[in-house]
Amino acid sequence: MFALIGSVQRNLRFSSLRQLQTSSKHLSDALFVHRDSEIDNTNSHFEFTEENKKRIDSILKIYPDGHKRGAMIPLLDLAQRQHGWLPIAAMHEVASILNVPNMRVYEVATFYTMFNRRPMGKYHIQVCTCTPCWLRDSDSILKTVCDVTNCTVGSNSADNLFSISEVECLGACANAPMMQVNDDYYEDLTPEITTSIIKALMKGERPPPGPQNCNRYAAEPITGLTSLTSEVPDRSFRVRPDL
Repeated sequence: MFALIGSVQRNLRFSSLRQLQTSSKHLSDALFVHRDSEIDNTNSHFEFTEENKKRIDSILKIYPDGHKRGAMIPLLDLAQRQHGWLPIAAMHEVASILNVPNMRVYEVATFYTMFNRRPMGKYHIQVCTCTPCWLRDSDSILKTVCDVTNCTVGSNSADNLFSISEVECLGACANAPMMQVNDDYYEDLTPEITTSIIKALMKGERPPPGPQNCNRYAAEPITGLTSLTSEVPDRSFRVRPDL
């Protein structure tokens, strides 16, 4: 019996050495807990612009009667784009439009990390540090972003020009390492290229998004195409004659 216990203890000790690479864990209740502040409280007011009200009408027409709540994410996104971030007053407005309890909107807004429930800088830089990007030295990209902007992860720069987030996979693994600036992807990064992108943003410029450090157009192999290299056939290729 004692020999069995000793064997189990040894196995547990060795198994504890096995680790997986993940993004660092930030212990924070920011995603789940609301606390009233001067700029974000239940007494504050939010109203969609007239232009966005027309967009809301168009969005709601997509969903059949009885399923309008399916538009919750598009409406929350619209509110965030209008306001720059998502205050609780905007959540209440969305709940009112969709005729659902406020809690249903809270559940969605706190689940998805794309909804920013605090004031953000003009440029929200999200650096992927998931495994493919980490293997391509995303740590140096994140450090460069923090150094050049003089900002830390989860905060805004002093001039409110930048906000920095460390995120999980953004779906551009073939172009690692990469980062997202607002809606734009910047891929195949190096610290030097990252610095030049941020310097351009500081000047009010918009650097061309996409692959940065190679001659590829999208996510094709760096060494060149290995498939789909022939000419595109005409529209009748392998189509039934009667079609």
